[in-house]
Formats: sequence, C-alpha cells, structure tokens
Amino acid sequence: MSVRSIGDSSPLSLSKSATTTCSSLLRELQEIWNEIGECDTDRDKMLLQLEQECLDIYRRKVERSRNYKADLLQSLAASEAEIAGLASALGEQISYPRFDKMENLKQQISVISPTLDFWRLKKQERIKEIAEAEFQIARISAEISGDDQIIDREGIRVDELDLTINKLRGLESHLQELQCERNLRYQKVNSHISAIHDLSVVMSLDFKKIMADIHPSFIDTAIGQSKSISNETLARLTNELNLLKKEKQQRLLKLQKLGRTLFELWNLMDTPVEEQQKFKHVTYLTASDIEEVFSQGCLSFDVIEQTEVEVERLNDLKASKMRELIFKRQSELEEIYDVIHMDVDSEKARQILITLLESGNIDLADLLSSMDDQIAKAKEQARSRKDILDKVEKWKHAADEESWLDEYERDENRYSAGRGVHKNLKRAEKARILVSKIPSLVENLTAKVRAWELEKGMPFIYNKAPLLRTLEEFTIFRQEKEEEKRRSREQRKLQEQLATEQEALFGSKSAVKKPLAQSTYSNTMVATPNGRRLRTTANLGISGGKDRRDSGKTGSVIPINYVALPKDDRCS
Repeated sequence: MSVRSIGDSSPLSLSKSATTTCSSLLRELQEIWNEIGECDTDRDKMLLQLEQECLDIYRRKVERSRNYKADLLQSLAASEAEIAGLASALGEQISYPRFDKMENLKQQISVISPTLDFWRLKKQERIKEIAEAEFQIARISAEISGDDQIIDREGIRVDELDLTINKLRGLESHLQELQCERNLRYQKVNSHISAIHDLSVVMSLDFKKIMADIHPSFIDTAIGQSKSISNETLARLTNELNLLKKEKQQRLLKLQKLGRTLFELWNLMDTPVEEQQKFKHVTYLTASDIEEVFSQGCLSFDVIEQTEVEVERLNDLKASKMRELIFKRQSELEEIYDVIHMDVDSEKARQILITLLESGNIDLADLLSSMDDQIAKAKEQARSRKDILDKVEKWKHAADEESWLDEYERDENRYSAGRGVHKNLKRAEKARILVSKIPSLVENLTAKVRAWELEKGMPFIYNKAPLLRTLEEFTIFRQEKEEEKRRSREQRKLQEQLATEQEALFGSKSAVKKPLAQSTYSNTMVATPNGRRLRTTANLGISGGKDRRDSGKTGSVIPINYVALPKDDRCS
C-alpha cells in the first residue's frame, strides 16, 4: 500500500487538523526512511503493520461502543422490567412513557428514569406503611396474648412481592380491630382496677399488694410499657373482683346481723343514745343495700371485731338488766290495763314473775318476748276499746251533770243573790241540754258494746263488771227515778188542789206555810253541794280515775300469763 493510499484511506470523520497531523507524520516517517535507506518492501511491511494496528484500534472502539449500546438497551429493558415489577407488586396499572422514534437510547433512558424513581419511591413508602402496620399488629397482639417479648421494629420483614393497597388496607383494618379490642380491654382493666380499689377502701385492704399479685405492670410500669391486658390478666382481675364482692357481701351480712343484735340489746336495756352513737356507722348498715355501702373502712376487720366485742359486752350485761326490764314491762302492762279499765291481779302476776326468775328454768329473752306480745295485745285491746271508753266518759260526764242538776233544782235558794249564781245558771242550762241527750248516749253506747261483744265473742268488762249490765241497771234506775218524779209531781198537784179547795171553804189563812221542798237552811253563797253524788255513779261502778286505779290493785279478775302458754282474749 502506498503512502498516498494510506493518506487517502484516512477516515472521513477525522477533522482537518487530525488529517493534517497524520499526513505530516507520514511524510516525516518517509523522510526518515529515506535517510535510513529502507527498502520498499520493508516500507510496505511497516505501513501494513501500521494499518493493521489502526484497524485494531477502531475495532476495539467499535466493540466497546457496541457493548455500551447493549448495556444501554439492557438498562432500558431492566428499567421497564423493574417498573413492571413495582407496578405489579403495588397492584398498580403500568404506564410507560412514550418515546419518539428519533430519540436515541440515552434520551430514552433519561425519559424513563423519573418514572422508575417514582415507582421506587412509592414502593419504599408502601413498605414503610406495611411495616408500621405489621409492627403495630405484632405489638398489640403481643399485649393481648400476654407475650412479654419486646417487638423490634427492625425485625419486621415485609414481603416486597405483595405491596398492594388491598394488603395495606387489610392490615390497617386488622390493626383497627386490634386497637378497638385493646381499648375495650383497657377500659375493662381500668374498670376492674377501679372496682377493686373501691372494695379495698371499703374493707381496708392493701390495694397495691392485690394489684402486684395480679400483675406487676399495675404497680411498676416501665417506660414504654403499658398495663397488661392479656386474657390471663383479665381472668385474674375478674376472679379477684368476684372474690372481693363475695367478701364484701359476707362482711356486710355479718355486720348487719351484729347491727340488728345491737338494736335488740339497746332496746332491751334502754341504752343511752350517747352510747349508741359510737356504733351508729354499724347500725346504719342494717338497712343498706350492698351497692349503697362505699364509705372508707366501714367493712374492715377492725370494725367487725369492735362490734363483736361490743355485742359480747352487752350480752354480758343483758342478764343483769333483764330482771329490771321484765318488771318494767310488767308495770307498763298494768298501766295499759288501768287506762282501759281492765282489772288484773298485779300482785299475783308479779309473784309469778319472781318465781320464774328465781327458778332459772326459763329463757329470759323468751319471757321478755312473751311480755312484749302481751303488751302489744293489750295495746290492741286498748285500741279496740277506745271508741267505747270515749263514749263511756261522755256518759259518765252526762250522769254527773244530771246528778248535779237534780241537787241544784232541789235547792230553794238557787236564785238568791250571791256569788256564783250566774255561773250556776249557765251550768244548769248546759246540764239540761246534756241530760236530754242521755237516752241517745246510752242507746248508742249499748249498740257499740253489743257490736264489740259480738265481734270479740266475750263480754265488755268495765271496772270488774260487764258494761252492758251496768248500762241496763242505769237505764232501769233512771226509769225508776223518772217514775218517782212523776208520782211526786202528781202528789204535789193533789196537795195543791186540796189546799185550793180548803181555801175556798174556810178562806185564806194569815199564816204562810213553808213550801214542801223548802230548804231548812239559808245559804247566801248559793253554792251547789258537791259532797253528794247521784246514786247511779256510785252504785253502778262508774267511778273516777283515782277510784279506778285503787280498784285495779284489788281483786283478781284477769290473770296474766308470761310464759309460752296459750293466751285467752276473754281475759279482757
């Protein structure tokens, strides 16, 4: 190959300066060969070698360019494949950028790189979201299961092949359910803890010790660690709460029983109110429901022990005071019978009590209870007799007024001037009105008594005598008295008639005779005698209050039974 051909075969892509440089170097090489005296053969060989070396250089350059192109194509394909993989893992639709036919590989890569970066960023964000959801799920699940192992956020491994939004939403939904369950468990735990605390306060128990026995997290909670909400912890809390409620119920029942016993002993022995105030907090519980008991320490062991000691002390005193109470009940019973005009043999009843007490063969509480029953029965009798007794009092008052009126009308000086005349006139006027009502009073009272006796099946005794008989005697006596008054009036009328006839025959006499009913004494004070009383009230058993009390202590009309024997209502 000639030098010219070499020069002519230089690449067209070479710049003019590069061609000039190769030509100058070739000329310089020929000049050197001329000076050396190289033959044409050697010159052609060296030029051929030089041309071969140039071809090798071009070939290597082309190969490298080809490889670079292949790398670009592979990178472009890898980017497209990665975008497809990311879109598939994320569950998204693939959206490739559109390339212009005139764009080269580098331009295409520069266009697709932002899309690849977008999907990569979206993948990392999705991985973080899924990892966080799985971490929270694992942590809450560990709390619920009671696993004390610490969950490491870095230990969470996310399946990068499944990063779809459905998976994330499923995890978030599951996480929300776990969070709701955790919140409910926290509420239940806190509610149980609050209830246990209230019960501990009421019964003076060590709340911290109870909580520590259930789970240490309720006392010493480490940083970042919450209260245990596991099934086992909830079961322990529920069991402890039920045990405390049962214990509270038992203590309340025990104190209520002790409180009722205190009431009985206080009432039995008439304990002063000041002394009762010391155990007011106990007696208050006797009428309380278990849900109403929440005062601090009101069901403590100390309160129960103090109440038991007090009950024991009062029981010791009960025997010594029982005798006094029994005789007090006897006096109360006698007083009730006295008020309602029922006569009892008090001396005999007291002797029976003394005999029973000295024998020691009877329970004093039963004896006292029997006396209370008799007092209740006597009060019931008093209530049933009250209406009749009220009417008896009105009848007695009317009878007394009638007696007074009779004596007042027999007094010839009742109209004489003197002190008290005006008052006596007014009283006489009222007495006449009241006396006119006596028949209706007796009739109504008799009807009441008959109805009472029919209902009770026994006679109505009033001051040792049947009241009906007394009323009948009173009615008969009053009729006799009216008959006597009538005969007296007729006799007076005959005497007046006889005197008139004699006066007509013999003329009037100068001497004025004293009227038949003229009093033999003169009383300027015109006071009605109070020393005398109508025979009815004295003879028919209608005596005053003092006479009634005196008569109640004599005779033996109604024996009193203090032991557990059948009681006969006929004693009234």
